[in-house]
Amino acid sequence: MLYVASAVVAPGSHGGATHVVEVASELSKLGYQMHVVCARSNRREAAQLSVTVAGGSDIHFHRYAWPKLIAGLTYPLIRRLATKIRPDLIMERYYNFAGAGILYAHRHGLPALLEVNALMLDPLGSRKRQLDRWVLFNRLKWWAETQCRWANLIVTPLHTTVPSAINRAKIVELPWGANVARFDQTKVDFNAAERLRAALGLPARCDERRVVVFAGSFRHWHGVETLVEAARLWLQNRDVADPELYFLLLGGGPLFETVQKKVREAGLEAWVRLTGPVKYAQMPTYLSLADCGVAPFDTSRHAPLREAGFFWSPLKIFEYMAMALPTITPDLRPLNEIIRPGLEGFLYHEGDAPALATVLQTVLAAGSENTARLQQMGRAARARVVEKYSWAAHGAALDSLIRPLITPIPLSSTITPSTS
Repeated sequence: MLYVASAVVAPGSHGGATHVVEVASELSKLGYQMHVVCARSNRREAAQLSVTVAGGSDIHFHRYAWPKLIAGLTYPLIRRLATKIRPDLIMERYYNFAGAGILYAHRHGLPALLEVNALMLDPLGSRKRQLDRWVLFNRLKWWAETQCRWANLIVTPLHTTVPSAINRAKIVELPWGANVARFDQTKVDFNAAERLRAALGLPARCDERRVVVFAGSFRHWHGVETLVEAARLWLQNRDVADPELYFLLLGGGPLFETVQKKVREAGLEAWVRLTGPVKYAQMPTYLSLADCGVAPFDTSRHAPLREAGFFWSPLKIFEYMAMALPTITPDLRPLNEIIRPGLEGFLYHEGDAPALATVLQTVLAAGSENTARLQQMGRAARARVVEKYSWAAHGAALDSLIRPLITPIPLSSTITPSTS
């Protein structure tokens, strides 16, 4: 298989890189020989890289160092590579200015699968959409729809990411997942976790003290500001019977300094820890310090999400669940289908900091009885993600879609038996 992810620097620790590597790894375990065309961050990095997969064959990365805006110019590279490896199928991760893999498949009669993980057409009022309409004469729109028509199948977390002109029958909704072997509370080095706990100034786990974790990008629509405001309200209204809450905020981004300032101004420095970016390999250890995870997304702060609904497949939620953490998230589809209130976590109205503060106080109430309830929800969360939202499940679903595209139909099956 030739897997084209022109706009993604891989391997890496961000969400896109995690997705590409995990998908390639799971398909490798299922017997596919994987060649991945992707980006590298600079010309000093290796252009060719092979990654060993336990239980599968090596993944071969073919990496270029061009700007993303000219990702479509990878066509000569893809043509040379495809001529050499003779792929049975091409799968491409959609990006506005890419599409060389789908083009090659179309020209050479190969089956093609298009992965779509974000809105293909920007909202009508956006700068990019206006530029496309008035300057480029809708060429971006035409190219997006053309790739969809050329692809045999389109895989996406939510069908609204795909232009409405495309036949819904060829669109398959498929969530991302968690690496449930990596994100496993039982495999975390206890001593390393305790050293990290001490370094962060977090208290020992007990009924009177709880740790809330946020892992993600510090951008408006990831909702970290809502969580900080909920923490302020918790401190302001805290009852003597309530446990102390500590907030562990993992990640970086454009709002990092803004959040730091909000924490200082709210007098929350004793209870909030901001770590900055955390390497993917270290994330399970950080998450192991928490009693619950919060994913406070706010679709109102991001035009594409307002346009198409919550089309992200939330890695952070799946990884919280894999680490046996009860999870709190807004009451939005499909988040309210992943987290069932009272079973794997709780829901609240998006953007509503008082509601989030109330849920935190309820979920993390002190006492051994509530501790046992948290642990039960954590076990249920882990069981649910292992069953439905793992990368292995995602790979198996992809395999079931791909096999019919690449398996020849036996000649005998096309012959109608004689009735004489």
